[in-house]
Amino acid sequence: MTRHVALAALMLAACSSQPQADAAPTRTAEAAPRTAASPPATAKTRAPVTPKPGTLKTFGDWQVGCDNGLVCTMASLLPDDGAGAGATLNLIRAPGPQGRYHTVSGEGATDASGHTPAARFTVDGRDLGSDANALAAAMANGRVLKVPGGAISLKGASAALRYIDAMQGRAGTVTATVAQGAKPAASVPPAPALPIVTAQRLTRYTAKLPTSVVAAMKRIGRCDLSEGMESPPSVARTPDGRLLVIQPCSAGAYNVIGALFVVRGSDVRPAQVDASAGFDATGADSQTPVPSVVNGDFDRNVLTSYAKGRGLGDCGLGQTFAWDGSRYRLVSQDEMSECRGNTEYIATWRATMRR
Repeated sequence: MTRHVALAALMLAACSSQPQADAAPTRTAEAAPRTAASPPATAKTRAPVTPKPGTLKTFGDWQVGCDNGLVCTMASLLPDDGAGAGATLNLIRAPGPQGRYHTVSGEGATDASGHTPAARFTVDGRDLGSDANALAAAMANGRVLKVPGGAISLKGASAALRYIDAMQGRAGTVTATVAQGAKPAASVPPAPALPIVTAQRLTRYTAKLPTSVVAAMKRIGRCDLSEGMESPPSVARTPDGRLLVIQPCSAGAYNVIGALFVVRGSDVRPAQVDASAGFDATGADSQTPVPSVVNGDFDRNVLTSYAKGRGLGDCGLGQTFAWDGSRYRLVSQDEMSECRGNTEYIATWRATMRR
């Protein structure tokens, strides 16, 4: 039985339904679009990039994806029958002519003391030591990979490696792992430049918000938390004195949807975001008419969101956003759309954050 996330169904099942909202009060703004257009560029500014996170592909017992900088990751998956636990491994290749592989060990790759031992790979009985590049070459035609913590199926690994060759422009070159050819390494395109996000510095705001402001946010966001599950909003202050608010709106066993607002005095407005956020980024409907995040918080000057596909945390979507003075800008996105034991998500978007 497949355990592909079907994130829309899994995540929505974890949150309560939302009633229709009453009319917004006269001193609050109407709901803004979930993804706001960027302002026009001028001769002295560079137009912000509209984020387009990479897609994920599944080949057998491996999932693979690349971010916008063409860093590509293939992640091992546990058996599709849902039986047991085991070691997982992510194999990551850097872009460009000199791009090399490195590995990240996931759940199960620990020794009896709970520590992760030094990486050591064996493919079909051949000891490869800790050389990630030799590992990739052996995986192309291998059947079983052994790592500290157990054995990993190589079903689909060759196809995932071929996908990385294609995405990084390596097919037909001497740098390809599977789709090798005679073209020189110099023919491989360089890594694309990452977009730059200029972030304002945020400070924690711990004072209690006026009851009228909280009521307005709940009304606009169609918030419907069950009795006993309500929690206070998380708030950060911008340099110009506005308040950025995460208003809890609905909750399930392991996901809390928080609507995003900007507050100045009694003026309450939905925040603008340059990309789909929270459940909306998974293809699910957050049922919240304003931009929202899942399990959101302000952490070291960024807004975080982590939408779990299920309680184990082996599938879902994590995001970070920075406030640029007018909207939230996507800084990072990591995903796993297969609920098959690997908790090391695949990067699909990156930006360089500057203050």
